[in-house]
Amino acid sequence: MSSSFSPERWAYEITHVLNAVLGAEHFPINVTAVAQEYSAQKFPNDPIARIVGDNLPGFDGALYKAPEGKKGWAIFYNNGIRSTGRINFTLGHEFGHYLLHRFAYPDGIRCGEQDFVQWDSTYGQIEHQANVFAANLLMPLDDFRRQIAPSSKIDLDLISHCSDRYRVSLIAATLRWLSYTERRAVLVVSRDGYILWARSSTPALKTGAYYRTSAGLIAIPVASLAAQRSTGESRATKDHGAGVWFPEPLTEMTVLSEQYDFAISLLLLSNDPPPFEERLRGVGGFPSS
Repeated sequence: MSSSFSPERWAYEITHVLNAVLGAEHFPINVTAVAQEYSAQKFPNDPIARIVGDNLPGFDGALYKAPEGKKGWAIFYNNGIRSTGRINFTLGHEFGHYLLHRFAYPDGIRCGEQDFVQWDSTYGQIEHQANVFAANLLMPLDDFRRQIAPSSKIDLDLISHCSDRYRVSLIAATLRWLSYTERRAVLVVSRDGYILWARSSTPALKTGAYYRTSAGLIAIPVASLAAQRSTGESRATKDHGAGVWFPEPLTEMTVLSEQYDFAISLLLLSNDPPPFEERLRGVGGFPSS
C-alpha cells in the first residue's frame, strides 16, 4: 500500500476537504476533478494526470503508470459502459487503487467485471478495498443516513433517490444501505435463472436469511419476479408467501436490467423473524419446499 491509511480513512480525508471547500451539499462528486486536483496537491511528483474512456473489452476500468519520461498515472474506464452511475463508481474505484495500491502494483491494475471477481483471492481483496474507498467517498455514511435512516422502511423510489444523488448504480446504493440498516433484507443479483451473487444485511444474516453462492449454483424461484422476464415490466414489487425465496413471507422488489441482462432483487423480510426451527428448514437460502 502507498500509506498506512485504510480505504475509509482516505475517503474521510477527502470528504473533509470537500466539506470545507464546497460545503456539505456537494453531491454528486465530480470524481475526475477531485482525483486530479487532490493527487496534484497531495502528490505533486506522482499525480493522476489523465482520466479518459477507452476500449477495454472485459474490463470496467484500469490504473496505469504514465509512459517512461512522463510523470504520474492515468485512469481509464470502459467507454462501452452506458450507465453514468457505473462509470462514476468505476472512477472512484480506480482512484482508490491509486491511493492504496500504486506502490505495490507499479505497472498498474486492470479491473474486470465485478460479477466475476473471486473475492477470497489476493486480487479480490484489493478490489474490495477499492470498492470500500469508492463507496465511502461517493456516499459518505452520515449523508446517506440522512437520506434513509437505519430503521426506515425502504422502497425502490428511496433507493433510486440515493442512486441519483450520488450518481452511482442502483446496486451500489443498495449495498450502501445494506451496510448499516437495522432491517432484515437481502440483495440478489441473478442472470439466466441463477443467482450470480447475494448480500444480506447484518440482521438478516444473523437470522439465517442469506444465500451461500460459493457452495454452487442456486436457481432463482420460479414464482419470483426475477424469473418473470417476459412480463415487460422493468421494475415491480410483489408480496410472497412462505417458501418462495425463504421459508417466511417477504416482499420482493425487482429491477430488470436489459442493458446488462440481469435482475436486481431486493428481498425485504419482517423484522420479527419466524422461530428458529422454521428458519432452520431454509437455512442458507434454500426454501423448505
